[in-house]
Parts: sequence; C-alpha cells; structure tokens
Amino acid sequence: MDNKQIKEQIIKAGEKAVLQLIKVAKEDIIKYDADDELAADRLKNAAATKKLAIFDAFEILKRIEDEKDLLEGNEIKNKNTPKGFAESRSK
Repeated sequence: MDNKQIKEQIIKAGEKAVLQLIKVAKEDIIKYDADDELAADRLKNAAATKKLAIFDAFEILKRIEDEKDLLEGNEIKNKNTPKGFAESRSK
C-alpha cells in the first residue's frame, strides 16, 4: 500500500470521526436538578465537552481539506495559524 492510499484511508477515518463528534455536540446537556450538589459541575463539564467536540471537528475538517488539496496537487490555501505574541513581533 503506497502513501497516497494510506492518506486516503486516513481522510476517510477523519471524516468518520467528524461525524461522531457531531453526534456528541448534538446530545442534550443534562438537565439541572436542584437536589443534586454536583449538577453545576456536570453542566460545566457537558458544555466543555461539546465545545471541545465542535472545535476538534473543525480542526479535523481543515486538515482533511489541506490533505485532499495536497493529494490533488493543489497548493494549500492561506494557512491561518495563530501566532503568539513573540512570533508575531519577531520580524
């Protein structure tokens, strides 16, 4: 199996992972129960999990697009990588 076939399989796996992350993001957040002392923590954790699932899905999709472009011989479009304070002022 050559590298191109391996990358195509990775892309398919990434697309499948994105679909699973969408399912996580669509799940209902647990309902608040006044008698439960840990309800606020659970709500916070559920919200953080959804946020992470959404950001991960977008990150995976971006990487899939980049890899597809590379496989097709296209140049990667505008790489918007965040820079820290020092990196942005180092020029």
